[in-house]
Amino acid sequence: MPAMDEPARVLIVDDDASVRAMLREYLGSHGFSTCEAANGQQMRECIEQETPHLVLLDIRLPGEDGLSLAKYLRERHDLAIIMVTASGDVIDRVVGLEIGADDYVAKPFDPRELLARLKSVLRRTRARTGAPEPPASAPAPLTGGRQRFGRCEVDMEARRLFEANGAEVALTAMEFDLLRVFLANPNRVLSRDQLLVHTRNREWEPFDRSIDIRIGRLRRKVEPDPTGEPRCIRTVRNAGYMFVPDT
Repeated sequence: MPAMDEPARVLIVDDDASVRAMLREYLGSHGFSTCEAANGQQMRECIEQETPHLVLLDIRLPGEDGLSLAKYLRERHDLAIIMVTASGDVIDRVVGLEIGADDYVAKPFDPRELLARLKSVLRRTRARTGAPEPPASAPAPLTGGRQRFGRCEVDMEARRLFEANGAEVALTAMEFDLLRVFLANPNRVLSRDQLLVHTRNREWEPFDRSIDIRIGRLRRKVEPDPTGEPRCIRTVRNAGYMFVPDT
């Protein structure tokens, strides 16, 4: 069984290099360790090097198709399997589940939906596979003094926000918690899941826009130019948000 702080390992099996690259970047930004394979042979080589906790397996592969590979995996390895199917392949989905796949997702898919399904499968199969939770960032401890954040300063002990001229800016409890997490992780991409875990002690779900709404409100308070392109709290497409301190 892996150590508690070890990231969950995901093997991406897809013959489309652009899909593999997108998933590698997206899952990596959410704390997963990934390996890639374009066909069955490469899949076996990856597993020989290190057994993953979960396999994302495209059905439409050259040579051995995904259904044959799913059967191979289920007979020989104790890991989770999510089948990736074309949107109209209902029969393939049924067969995949009968073979022993844990779930499926249809192409074209929203990466957020895939992430939600992946986490759900890992939660269900953790006792069997020993897969750990993806790592999350810890918030900054409360320390004395003020810390710069955009055009403002944060008083960590008093939990208050001030303009450069000394005027206080109204701050909600969640906005302060977001500031703490960002200050603890400068220049690091934080997923919506990580932000919610450390501000509301729950995971992000698909179509949950609460973090985006609060980030928008916080930007209006701290960005040097609230009406322009965000420079302090930047959006990283398909990944989350990043705090960039002034240099």
